[in-house]
Amino acid sequence: MTAPTGPGRLLDGIRTSDVVRLDAHLARWGGLPDVPARGLLEAVDQAGLRGHGGAWFPVGAKWRSVAAGRSPIVVANGAEGEPASGKDRLLLHHAPHLVLDGAAVAAKAVGSKRVIVHVCDDSVADVSAALSERERRGVDPCSFEIVVAPDRFLSGQESAVVNTVNGRHVGIPSFVGLRPVREQGIGGRPTLVQNVESLADVALIARYGPDWFRSVGTHDSPGTALITVTGLWETSRIVEVPLGTTLGNALGITPERAAGIQAVLLGGYGGGWLPTATALALPFEEEAARASGTSIGAGVVVLLPIGVCPLVEVARVARYMEGEGAGQCGPCVNGLDVLASQLELLADRPQSLRSGLSAFPTLCGLVEGRGACHHPDGVARFVRSALGVFADHAALHLQRGPCRTTRPFLPAPATSDALR
Repeated sequence: MTAPTGPGRLLDGIRTSDVVRLDAHLARWGGLPDVPARGLLEAVDQAGLRGHGGAWFPVGAKWRSVAAGRSPIVVANGAEGEPASGKDRLLLHHAPHLVLDGAAVAAKAVGSKRVIVHVCDDSVADVSAALSERERRGVDPCSFEIVVAPDRFLSGQESAVVNTVNGRHVGIPSFVGLRPVREQGIGGRPTLVQNVESLADVALIARYGPDWFRSVGTHDSPGTALITVTGLWETSRIVEVPLGTTLGNALGITPERAAGIQAVLLGGYGGGWLPTATALALPFEEEAARASGTSIGAGVVVLLPIGVCPLVEVARVARYMEGEGAGQCGPCVNGLDVLASQLELLADRPQSLRSGLSAFPTLCGLVEGRGACHHPDGVARFVRSALGVFADHAALHLQRGPCRTTRPFLPAPATSDALR
């Protein structure tokens, strides 16, 4: 993963062979200014920052709701469960002090004295080293602790984060409709769960102000976003793009290069597939993505090359997502299994599908809006969009049989059954 030249914000000064230690961090960015809590809340509001963990909720509004409660807790959420994403790990490994600065700013803004850094096991060493540096210097008025996130797709969902820290139902989301964690989270206290990229942005907003942040991006979608791009280079890369820029321009994709791309997955495995031309012309911002039936999500962009069977890939991911469910409701336990099984037949034994593709809309409808959390909804969106974009390919499978076996392209690790 490398950082190309560009707007130079979060990735400015990061070389992926190095970890930015505290001295280098302070030399590059300077210390945090002494701004009162109210000023920090106003700065984040005026900056228009939205959470980059997947939901794209306005950060200022989220902070104010937490600040209204008693004895809140802040969580820096770096549990990057999405297999096709690497941006949070990049920040935690190579710029941990930006994240920790942002968490300290958040704690001051909402009136918290306790920050929990919720990260995967492979980020613990770098975060621990950074916290030791900060403790020796006495730079933080709040306490920090690390909680290791289970290696699961759903670990970063905010109610799952709270359950992990509370030590109950580790890595499993709470049922939709219960009180939000902003009101009642860790230990029953108001809890701010904020993605580490958003916190790194906060660290720079606190230094340079909302006008600086808004100097890039659009009025409604200011700033930049880190995206993990798969399929454009030999290995995945994390790049920083101004929000509102078309994806094709942001990635420098020429028409010749676009001709070798079958389709684009935007937003990861809970996102959706788009035709190549549509995706490359799309302004990279959440509203435009939603209008096209998908989401920016955690900033995942997959360019599927010609020569890879899309149905094999979709079936592999659907089976992975079925295995990553929390196992607490029918749509996850039964519905996703049936959906994945039918996709496997379409990919490998299409002659077994006597009704062709007609059953898939019904199967998706049986899991949408019925789950204890939104995991089934994301899988259904992923599958629906795939069958729309790859309809011609699916028709060829039904007429001529499956494609030759291809090397797996989309990252889909073996599913753990620890929670099943």
